[in-house]
Amino acid sequence: MTISFLGLGEMGSALARSAIDAGHDVVVWNRSPARSAAFASSARVAGSAAEALEAGDVVVVCLFDAESVHRVLDPVADRLTGRHVINLTTTTPEASRDLAGWAAGHGADYLDGGVMAVPAMIGTPESLVYYSGSRAVFDGHRDLFETWGAAEYFGQDPGLASLHDLALLSAMYVMFAGFFHGAAMVGTVGTSAKEFAGRATAWLQALLPALAGYAEVIDGGDYTLPGQQSLAFSDITEIVEASRAAGLSTEVVDVVQRLIHRQIDAGHGSEGFARIIESIRNPGRAA
Repeated sequence: MTISFLGLGEMGSALARSAIDAGHDVVVWNRSPARSAAFASSARVAGSAAEALEAGDVVVVCLFDAESVHRVLDPVADRLTGRHVINLTTTTPEASRDLAGWAAGHGADYLDGGVMAVPAMIGTPESLVYYSGSRAVFDGHRDLFETWGAAEYFGQDPGLASLHDLALLSAMYVMFAGFFHGAAMVGTVGTSAKEFAGRATAWLQALLPALAGYAEVIDGGDYTLPGQQSLAFSDITEIVEASRAAGLSTEVVDVVQRLIHRQIDAGHGSEGFARIIESIRNPGRAA
């Protein structure tokens, strides 16, 4: 089996090198030849996307977005027939479904993936890749997938891997934005971001077990259960006012405050903080 890698950015290169190190027969192609040249001693370098497709039984695509996938593959779509396409480009769930349908229309079996790792993590125990789409492709290439990290399959719907990938990324980006806001606050009195990071890491690690409790409340749908921190108590006016007084933007914390107050204004102030998920689920109404 020959594996063709289309796209050799930081992530694509890490995926290809991991496959090479595991002994797979690899062909690489990148739009800018300099990146492909770095693989000349360990893989076959294709001169074009068409050549890479012709050489590979399995095609791993790791590009910038769904549009770039089409830009690369549309001109050579007639060469996809009978091949397994594994798309590890970050896309929306709907774009993943569209790509799966497009691939099927050209006779290819399609598997979508979401890489929950940075390039340096590929091939380590910390790396995780989500997959959805063709079960046959997933089962048939587990040895390849496990060179990259743990592999989790979500089902035949090609959009499921992307959905779970983006959901976790949303938690990451919002958490980091909260840290940046806090660093900006203490920075106004000369505390370094490095010093604040030490405090924030210990604090957030101590709070992480609370996620399971919030999840239980959300799944049960009862925000009146005893022991929950109320929405009224969760009001973050002091954070907003202290930030403004320091001359800082309040964009990050304003989002949280709006979600809280949408529920308070609808009469749910005594219910648990987790109820703000209803503000997210139903943006047009409070309850």
